[in-house]
Amino acid sequence: MNWLKYQARQRPDKKFINELTFKEVEARVNDLAGRLHKFIRGQQRAALYANNSVATALFYLALQSLPVEVLMLNSRLTHHEIAKKLKTLNIQVVFSQDDTFISYSEVFQSDITENIRMAGEYNPEQIAVIMDTSATSGTYKSVPLRWKQFYAHVQASQKILGVTEDDNWLVVLPMYHIGGLAILLRSLYNGTGITLMERFDEELTLQLIENGSINMLSVVPTMLNRIVDRIHKHHLRVVLVSGEFIPRPLVEKCLTKKIPIYKSYGMTETTSQSTTFSVMDNPLKIDSVGLPLPGVTIRINNPDANGIGEVLIQSPMLMDGYLGQEPVSGFFNTQDIGYVDGDGYLYILDRRKNIIISGGENIYPREIEDVLYAHPAVSECAVVGMKDERWGQVPVLFVVSSLDEHIIISYLAERIARYKLPRKVIHLAELPKNAMNKVLKKDLVEKYLC
Repeated sequence: MNWLKYQARQRPDKKFINELTFKEVEARVNDLAGRLHKFIRGQQRAALYANNSVATALFYLALQSLPVEVLMLNSRLTHHEIAKKLKTLNIQVVFSQDDTFISYSEVFQSDITENIRMAGEYNPEQIAVIMDTSATSGTYKSVPLRWKQFYAHVQASQKILGVTEDDNWLVVLPMYHIGGLAILLRSLYNGTGITLMERFDEELTLQLIENGSINMLSVVPTMLNRIVDRIHKHHLRVVLVSGEFIPRPLVEKCLTKKIPIYKSYGMTETTSQSTTFSVMDNPLKIDSVGLPLPGVTIRINNPDANGIGEVLIQSPMLMDGYLGQEPVSGFFNTQDIGYVDGDGYLYILDRRKNIIISGGENIYPREIEDVLYAHPAVSECAVVGMKDERWGQVPVLFVVSSLDEHIIISYLAERIARYKLPRKVIHLAELPKNAMNKVLKKDLVEKYLC
């Protein structure tokens, strides 16, 4: 089904993207597709190089209607990285919000091509988007997501999060990452509104929350941590939080303030969410990342005596495979380490590559980080492994805090085993992060420990 055409007929006057209604969005997308056609010239793929904006959303939807496979380029990439990726994927046409490539303004001012062929229905096998993995500690991989995966995703997500006529989802996550684009497509499918923000703005976000303009919000933990203390009133129905690490103190603070936090676990390869749950409804499961969405199966591979092992996922939302690599067959190894409890809730202990093996003992950095985030004087922290001749590896702590090393170590010593204590504490003004505000541990290792 062509979701935009359907919603424009069913809800023509309902607001969809900011102040634009579904009918207005359809008209602008059709007009834009006519202008884009001559730039595409029969190309199979094109790329978008831009931050969040109404124009970016319109360009994406217009390219889908042609139809064209769209690579969403991370706006933080260097020119060298962009050139390499475009060459690898054989992409010759790129549209950008500025003059780096073919500018949005040039397209808007161009003539409309007559008698173009536009997609009547979305082909389930058609690649809807190509995205990079977040690459917090390695090289980028290109993930092609097809309409069949998005269709399965929006159906499963709807069953867990529900839908109301008044839903308006704030989009502060970049649309060149799955967390941002998925909101656009979920709302398109559900016939609900979104409020697009170019980038995360604390003051504007708080204003939209408190005046009731939005009732749904997707953020990573670092974003929520920057505003949670200043949320005094709200009309929020869902606050979806995902990311590599969701500190327990942050979740507890949300519960105290009656903020409806939903913890979620997923990745680009699984078309966003694989597990989700309302912490307010299930506070005893606060440390988990929730139950599998409908259709998702989770398996723990090579479990130890405590049931801890590699997290494998199989679902209709799972990609067919990375571009240029072998297709995924059966279960997909997430590279995360965790376990499933007796009630089916998934617990993620850490990324496999982050685990520190010291003297034969496994040290999970998240455990140490979680303890530190409970201290009010710790703003940010990250624990990584450093090579050690005697122990193989030892933990090193990077922290944003006014506390000195002695106080930090003393605080930890009362709460974790001695072998888990950091052997070095490095104070920083801010931890390096990617566009999704995930901490880049590989940058810390390369800059300070190599």
